[in-house]
Amino acid sequence: MSRQHWYLILNGKSAGDDAVREAVQALRSQGIALDVRVTWEEGDAERYVAEALEQGATRVVAGGGDGSLSEVASALAHRGDDAGGLPSLGLLPLGTANDFASAAGIADAPLAALELVRDAEPHAIDLLRLDAGGSVHWAANLASGGFGTQVTVETHDGLKKLLGGLAYLVTGMAKVGRIEPIAARLHGPGFAWAGDFIALGVGNGRQAGGGQVLCPDARLDDGLLDVTVVPELSGELGATLLALLREGREAALDQAAVRARLSWLEIEADAPLVLNLDGEPIESTRFRIDCVPGRLRMHLPAGCPLLGG
Repeated sequence: MSRQHWYLILNGKSAGDDAVREAVQALRSQGIALDVRVTWEEGDAERYVAEALEQGATRVVAGGGDGSLSEVASALAHRGDDAGGLPSLGLLPLGTANDFASAAGIADAPLAALELVRDAEPHAIDLLRLDAGGSVHWAANLASGGFGTQVTVETHDGLKKLLGGLAYLVTGMAKVGRIEPIAARLHGPGFAWAGDFIALGVGNGRQAGGGQVLCPDARLDDGLLDVTVVPELSGELGATLLALLREGREAALDQAAVRARLSWLEIEADAPLVLNLDGEPIESTRFRIDCVPGRLRMHLPAGCPLLGG
């Protein structure tokens, strides 16, 4: 067996992490050639992935949060159409949210995460491809929108525990006087929805915003997007849901959600709206999101809940 050659593309915020340094040294002591590159500015991940390919790397590891993962995945996705000809992808979770890693069951201890990349066979995974007015973006996890996205950071941890994945919308509802619901039209194969929404999730993964589960049944390998729309809470429905929330029934908001599973989705709005793509805000009046099946191979734990199996 040829010697493994890895590239760890590390978010600059984590460059001084002693546990990461120790984990890198441990893998090197096992005979793995592990080059570390630190991102400092926009475009670094793309350059380092190009370097990794030129050097014949067998694995490329994203060291950071969901944004770092999507940057590296995007850079790999730009390189040819055959996932089998690309290095496999690993993740060393070092972000503040780590939504993808949490949902996938990837350990956040640096050595354990790198040992998973060493030991686990890579699985073919899908990616999200988002076109916003001709500007193309890729992501591994989830696109989200609505004023709930804007107030995620203000949601109290205790509220999250009490109400589950859509708890941040309760925080948002307190802001109804200041933030208007968003009017949009959505359509895809056999699916159409139009109206005002307060939250939108288009998932390859399940959660965003530090544990907000918008797409609870999403899979990385089913060739489909999971779409969740939470309409504006008004009238009888709004009153009923608010009453349930006061009683502590955590599934209340889920009763209002519209869900679909699609190979692609188009979103249109009369006014510009913002989608958060794994931490990257993208503004447009028209989006096309495609699920690109089996675009990369990734090292994931046995029994990973995001795989169809």
